[in-house]
Parts: sequence; C-alpha cells; structure tokens
Amino acid sequence: MATTPAPPQAPPKPTWDPRRPQPVFPWLRPTIRIRLTLLYGGMFLIAGILLLSIIYLLAAQAISTGNQPLFKIIGGSDIKISSDNCPAITGATNLQIPDFNSAIAQCVDRQRQAALDDLLSRSLLALLGLAVIAFAFGYAMAGRVLSPLGRITRTARAVAGSDLSRRIELDGPDDELKELADTFDDMLERLQRAFTAQQRFVGNASHELRTPLAINRTLLEVHLSDPNAPVELQQLGKTLLATNERSEQLVEGLLLLARSDNQIVERKPVDLAEVASQAVDQVHAEAEAKGVTIRGVRKPAVVQGNGVLLERIALNLVQNAVRYNVPEDGWVEVDTEVQHGQAVLSVANTGPVVPAYEIDNLFEPFRRLRTERTGSDKGVGLGLSIVRSVARAHGGHIAAQPREGGGLVMRVTLPI
Repeated sequence: MATTPAPPQAPPKPTWDPRRPQPVFPWLRPTIRIRLTLLYGGMFLIAGILLLSIIYLLAAQAISTGNQPLFKIIGGSDIKISSDNCPAITGATNLQIPDFNSAIAQCVDRQRQAALDDLLSRSLLALLGLAVIAFAFGYAMAGRVLSPLGRITRTARAVAGSDLSRRIELDGPDDELKELADTFDDMLERLQRAFTAQQRFVGNASHELRTPLAINRTLLEVHLSDPNAPVELQQLGKTLLATNERSEQLVEGLLLLARSDNQIVERKPVDLAEVASQAVDQVHAEAEAKGVTIRGVRKPAVVQGNGVLLERIALNLVQNAVRYNVPEDGWVEVDTEVQHGQAVLSVANTGPVVPAYEIDNLFEPFRRLRTERTGSDKGVGLGLSIVRSVARAHGGHIAAQPREGGGLVMRVTLPI
C-alpha cells in the first residue's frame, strides 16, 4: 500500500532581525541623559563641597579673629588696662564699673561687626572665583559633550554641497549621538548609491538618445543634399531636420541639467568677464538680426569652477535676454564685477512686462512667461533651470527682478 507523501513544509522563518539589537540591561546603556545627569550632578556636588570648605575656613578665621581678648591688665605699682580694640578704656584708672561694662559691650559689637564684614567680603571673593572656574569648566565640558554634534554638522554641510563621499564615522560610547551618526552614515551610503546609479543612467541615456538622433540628422542631411529631390520632400526634410535639432537640444539640456545638479569636483580659475564676452560673441549675430544692442561693462571677476558650465550660464542668460526682447530699439546689458567678496554676473534687458508672481515659474523646467511651454522657436524651456542648477553646483545663486517698463534683471552671484 502506497504511503501518502507528507505535505511540503514551509520554509523556516529568517532569524535575522534588521532592527538594532537591544542590550540585556537597557538602563545601563550610557545614554546622553545619564551622562549629562552624572556630569552636572557631579559638578554641582564638587562646587558645593568647595564652597562649603571655603566658607568653613573663612568662618573659622572670623571666629578666631572675633575671640581675641578685648583688653589686657598691665601690672605694676599701678594696675592699668590696655586694649587695641577699645580706645575708651585704654589707660583708664578711675573708670566706673557701669562705664567700663558699656565700653566693653561696644567693643564686642564693633569686633563682631568687623568679623562679619571680613567674612562677607572674603565669601564674595571666593564665590566670584568659584563662578569663574565653574563657567570655564562648564564651557570646556559642554564643548566636549557637544563635539560629536559639531562633527555631524560639519559632515552635513559637506554633504549639502553634494559631497556624498563624506562619512561621520563617530567613535565613542554607544549613546544617542553615535546612533544618530550611524543612521546618518547609512543614509549617506544609500544616497550615494542612488546618485551613482543616476549618473550611470545619465551616461547610458546620453549614448542611447544621442545615437539615433545623430543617425536621423545624417540621413536627413544626405537626402537634403540631393539636388533632384522634389520640393515637397525637401520642405519635409527641413521640417524634420529642425524637429530633430530641437530634440537634440532638448536631450543636451536634460543631460546638462542632470549633471549640473551635482557638485563640481574639478575646479579651475575662471574669469566671468571672459565667459560673458564669449557668450556675447556667440549671440552677437542673432542680436543684430533682431535689432538688439548688447552693451555693458565687464570687469574681471575670477571664480573657482567649471569653465564650460559657467559659459553655459552666461550664454543662456544672454540668449534669453536677446530672444525675449522688444521688436525695436531693444538692448541687453551684460556686466561683471566683484561685490562684497563675491563675483556677480548681471544681465538686464528690455522686453515685455514680467509680473512679480511669474518670476519663480521662469526657473521651472519647460516653463516660460505666461505659461508658454515647449513648442516655441525660442528654445526648449530649460535655459533658466540649467542656470540655477549650475549656479547651485558652484555654491552660488541666481535672482531675477522685473525692470520698470519691461524686461528683467538677472543676477548670478558666485563665491570667489
């Protein structure tokens, strides 16, 4: 008789727990609360012991001073009374008993008051000295306790500049600060892997997107170079070629936008005046065709950065200033200078009136004035987005301000 096979057993549950292991005695963990409690409790205890000891010594000295004899009886043929603290009875011979007792009482009161005043003055000096020592010791201990926070802050600032390779690697007791640092390091590790994957994707997309567009452009140019091609075919080819060129610009802009969001690793001295002049030279022909005059004073302003990306900043700003201008008698003013220790690139132009509430929308990808989106012959809508990303990658920022009568004033500020 055949036996029925036993049903398959469920796989064993994993024994690994991703959570942090709990200590056997959690109340023995050297947490920040326990350490601060012990530290400040010990400081108060030590300060109290020191203050009590000093007051005890001062009180003992005051009592010793207050117990000095008030007078001395000098023997001889005639008994005389000598006193350093009671001048009223010094040398007195025929002093009545009530007057003698009254003088002694006044001397006792005066001596007691002098001892109390001396005790108070010395106590105040001791308290002042202890306060200075306590503040200095507290400042030093607070700096030692908060030093891990300073290390975490410095690493966070470095990471804010997209330097994801930095780690805190905090050593010391297993307290809340070390737990925070370890969690921060784990987060940086995951972020670095994500950014590395993004950079790899950008590189692959660069190759995969550029290659077919380049092939299309080559095929279209070959067909357009045929003199026997029909007119309709040539017109269609020109339209497709323009569309292909626009797609190439869009791909280049997206790739540049993705790259410029990261920190600039290799920095070299770049003069903004030279960069702005090159941008003006490239746009000069287009400006003449539109009747736009380009002027401005470009003073030397050297920054540390990537020359190609900084040239793209100036080129995008000048191109936008020329393309979004008035039909007649328009002008563009391109200035560079150093202000308050920072390099400034300023591009102002005449043009349509720009409402203040539309300024922020201009820096969004694929956004233009009055919600005009892609489909215009003035660009692909990534110019100002690229400018903002490149400026941030260099540690700077861009600000836009409407001009009276129309147009904008774009100011890019970069650290020197």
